Amino acid sequence: MEILGASLAELRATRSSVKWRAYPPDVIPVWVAEMDAEPCPEVVVAVTDAVRRGDTGYSWGPPFAEAFAAFAQRRWGWAVDPRTAFQVADVMIGVESLVHARVPADRAVVVSPPCYDAFYGFVESTGRRLVEAPLGDDLRLDEAALEGAFRDAGAGSAYLLCNPQNPTGTVHTPDELRMVARLADAHGVLVISDEIHAPLVQRGVTFTPYLALPEAARGVALVSASKAWNLAGLRAALAIPGAAMRLGLHEVVTHGAQHVATIAQTAAYAEGEGWLEQLLDEVADRRALLGELLASHLPGVVLAPSEATYLAWLDCSALGLDDPAATFLERGVAVAPGPRYDRRATQWVRFNFGTSREVIAAAVRRMAG
Repeated sequence: MEILGASLAELRATRSSVKWRAYPPDVIPVWVAEMDAEPCPEVVVAVTDAVRRGDTGYSWGPPFAEAFAAFAQRRWGWAVDPRTAFQVADVMIGVESLVHARVPADRAVVVSPPCYDAFYGFVESTGRRLVEAPLGDDLRLDEAALEGAFRDAGAGSAYLLCNPQNPTGTVHTPDELRMVARLADAHGVLVISDEIHAPLVQRGVTFTPYLALPEAARGVALVSASKAWNLAGLRAALAIPGAAMRLGLHEVVTHGAQHVATIAQTAAYAEGEGWLEQLLDEVADRRALLGELLASHLPGVVLAPSEATYLAWLDCSALGLDDPAATFLERGVAVAPGPRYDRRATQWVRFNFGTSREVIAAAVRRMAG
C-alpha cells in the first residue's frame, strides 16, 4: 500500500487539520508543510497503546533523546550524547527559548531568505532585530552576504540556519557549513541549526548535521520527527548543544513537550525507518511527476533544483502574473506565496507535493487553467 496514495475525495472526507480546513472544500490545498500520508504503523501502535493504558501524563525525555541519538548514528554517523539533549515543545519554541536565553535584547537574529516563514514571526516575537543574509542566485549560502549580515548583527547575535533549506530543498555541504561556523566564530554569532527536514534528504545526497563538524562545536541543533513522519500534531523536539556549548535554558522549557508526542517520535526514530524508506521512494516519484506535469501544462514555470523535503520552490516569472499565488487560488489551488519566505520572491510559490499522484495532477491542471 502506498503511503501517499489517498484520493482527493478520501482526503476531503477524512482530514480535519488546518491544511484541509483553511480553504473552502473545493480548493486543492498544496500549501502548508503537512503530508497527506498514511501513518507509520509503529507510531500508531505506540500511541494507541499509550492511550489505552492511560500513559498520558507528563513527558519523560531520556527515551526520546536516546532514540534520536541511535537514529542519528545509524543515518548520518553523528555521535550525539543523549544526556546533553534538552526536550522542548517543538523546534520553533526551542528557537524562541534559545534566543531569549542567549541573545541580548539589543542584538539581532540573522536569517537567509528564502527560508521557513515562521523564522520571521518568531524573531519578531522575541523583539530582536532581524538581519537578512539572502541565499545566492544559485539558492546556496552566500559567504559575502553572511559576513556582511554577521558584522551588521554584531557579537552576541544569532543565526537561524535552515538545514536542509525550506522552501528550496538545498542541502548544505560540509564546506558551506564550515564556512558558516568560521564566520560565526569570527563575529561572535550563535548558530542555531533547524534540522527538522534532515531525514527527508534524497537518495544519493549526503546530509551533514551541523554539529557533526568539529568546527561547529559552539552551535546548537534542533531536531524533531514531526516533518519526516508527518507528526506535526504531536509536538515535541530536542535541542542539542555542540561540544563547546551550554544551552542555558531553564528547566521549565521542557514542560511544553507532550508525553504522547514523545512516545510517537521515539517510536518513529527507533522503529519507523522502514516506513521512512518507502516514503522517500514515493516522495521521489511525486517530485518527478510534478516536474513532468509542469513541463507539459505550465512550461513557463521553473522548478528550482532540490535535494530534500517534499516541497517545491516554483519560479512563475514567465507567466506574467501580478500575484501567482492569488491567481492559482482563483483557479482552485492553494499554494504558499513566495513573499512569505523572501520579500523579494514575488514571482515564486511553494508547492507541497507530499501527497497522492491524483492530487498533484489535479492541482497542476487547475493551475494551468
